[in-house]
Amino acid sequence: MIRSILSATAALLLVAPALAGPDDFKPGMAIPAFGKVASVPDAERLSKDAVFKIAFDTAAPAEPGKVNRTLESAARFLNMHEAVGIPAANIKLAVVVHGGASADLVVGEGNANAPLVAALIKHRVRIILCGQTAAYRDIEKSDLLPGVEIALSAMTAHAKLQQDGYTLNPF
Repeated sequence: MIRSILSATAALLLVAPALAGPDDFKPGMAIPAFGKVASVPDAERLSKDAVFKIAFDTAAPAEPGKVNRTLESAARFLNMHEAVGIPAANIKLAVVVHGGASADLVVGEGNANAPLVAALIKHRVRIILCGQTAAYRDIEKSDLLPGVEIALSAMTAHAKLQQDGYTLNPF
């Protein structure tokens, strides 16, 4: 009985598809230092004419010495879509930052997000800080990493992005 169960289990393992693991994630073409991606050969094919206008939202700060997960998700989005042939000009991203995540946009030694923010801005990603958060936390424009914008509020930034055709990415 045990032998037949083991044989059946072994046969099942031989036909089970291999799953991707952490080693299958590689640097992307757009921002190689951030947002590693895996190839997905069975994914739906995207038209090379596809246009993406995506807004991300984050209030959760990065752990000390790490990058903000949402900022890295924006890099991953760029890397994934450029890897399947979507032209960079067809990818328009914005990251709206509020709450504790505002610390990830401030100039200072040890801010692991500075290189990522610079790379995102170089790739035309808008990084927008909530003005209400800035006021609450005494953050001035001069305190921010180069290229970071300030909106009246995160709510205002999202409303304006939506009016411009951006969709909110829930991740």
